Amino acid sequence: MTDTPVAGDLDAPFRFEYDPATLWYASDAARSLSAELDEQGYDRALVVCGATVGETPAVIDPVREGLGDRLAGVFAETTPAKRLGTAYDGLERFRESDADCLVAVGGGSSLDLAKIISVLAATDDDPTVVGEGFVDSGTIAVPEAELPPIVAVPTTLAGADLSIVAGVTAAPDTCPVTEPVSGGVGDPKLMPEAVCYDPELIATTPQSILAASAMNGFDKGIETIYAANSTPITDATASRGLGLLTEGLLAFGTGDDDPWVFQSLTQGAMLVQYGISRADGTTLSLIHALGHGLTRTYEVQQGAAHAVIAPHALSYLFEQVDGRQSLLADALGVGDASDPDAAVVDRVSEVVATLGLPTQLRDVAGPDREEFPEVADAVLEDAFMANTPLGLEPTREDIVGVLESAW
Repeated sequence: MTDTPVAGDLDAPFRFEYDPATLWYASDAARSLSAELDEQGYDRALVVCGATVGETPAVIDPVREGLGDRLAGVFAETTPAKRLGTAYDGLERFRESDADCLVAVGGGSSLDLAKIISVLAATDDDPTVVGEGFVDSGTIAVPEAELPPIVAVPTTLAGADLSIVAGVTAAPDTCPVTEPVSGGVGDPKLMPEAVCYDPELIATTPQSILAASAMNGFDKGIETIYAANSTPITDATASRGLGLLTEGLLAFGTGDDDPWVFQSLTQGAMLVQYGISRADGTTLSLIHALGHGLTRTYEVQQGAAHAVIAPHALSYLFEQVDGRQSLLADALGVGDASDPDAAVVDRVSEVVATLGLPTQLRDVAGPDREEFPEVADAVLEDAFMANTPLGLEPTREDIVGVLESAW
C-alpha cells in the first residue's frame, strides 16, 4: 500500500450540490400512490413496467389500486435491452392516454426506459433525427423544454431510481438507426420527482433477481466510500446504507423473509444511492467500470459481474492505496478486525456467497482469458475511472491481473 492522501480527510474542501427526488418510504406505500401524485400536482399516470411486473398481481395490483382513477394506462413492454424503439412505443401510449406523468415500476430497465420516454416526449426532433444523433454520439440530446415528470417505484435493489442517467440501445430492426448502438443519456432533468420505496413490493421480487440486483446497489455504497470525490455527506449515507444492506443481505441469503429484512434492504438501497448521481459527477468508480467492461459486449448479467469482480477489485485497490479501508470495515460491521482490508474483502465475499451468486468469471457468460486485454482497455476508458481513489493509477496489466484473479 502506498502512502497517499485519503479522500474525505477532515481538512479537505468539498462542494455538495444535489437536487434529489422526494423520498417516500412506507410499507405498502404503493397503495398510496394517488396521494403522492396529488402532492406532486399530477393527474394522470402511465405506468411503465416489464411484462412480468405487468402480469404479477402481487406487484401491479397495489400500484393500480394506489393510483385509482389517476391511472391512465399500463405500458408493460420494457426489456433489459432498454431499446429506443420500445421507448417510442411507450411515447405513443403516453400521448394516447393523455397522461401528464410516468410511474416507472420495476428494476433498472423500466426506470431507464421511463426516462427515455420522458426525453422523447419533450423533443421536437423526429425519430430519424434522434436515431442519427444517437448513432453519431452515443447519446440522445435532452431538450431545454420541461420533461414529463417521473415517479419511480423500484422493485429491485440495483439503484436506478435516484439517478440522473439512463442506458439505452437501438438496432435497425426496431428503430430508425443505421447500425446497432448502445449508449446513455445523462442530465439533471432525469432525476425522478419522487421515489416510492415500498419494502412489501421489494419482497415480491424473486430471490435470484433480488440477490443479483443487490450486488449492484451494494457496490455503489462501497465505491462511494473510497471515491476520490467522496464527501462527509455521502460518507454518512453510504456507511449507514451499507450497514443496513449487509445485515439484510446476510439474512435474506439464508432464507429469512421476516419483514425487517426487506425493510433493511429497502432503506439500505435508498441510502447508498443518496448523493452519488449529481450534475458535477458520480461516486461510482473501479468496480462499476469493471462491471461495464464485462457486460457491454458479453452476455454477463450486471449483478453477476459485480459479484464476481468486487472482492478482486478491492484486493487490488487495497494493495495500492488505503481506500478508506477502516471506514469501510466499520460500515460492513467488521471494524474490530486487526487487518481491515482483508476483513472488508472477506465480508464482501461472504455476502456474495450467502446470496448464492457466482464467484468466478469462468462460471458466467463473460470473456475468455485471451480477451482480457481488450476488456482492460474498455475498463480504463470508462468514465467512472475518473473517480478512483487518490493515488490509484491502474494500468492495462493491473486490470488484466484483476480479471485473471477473478477467473
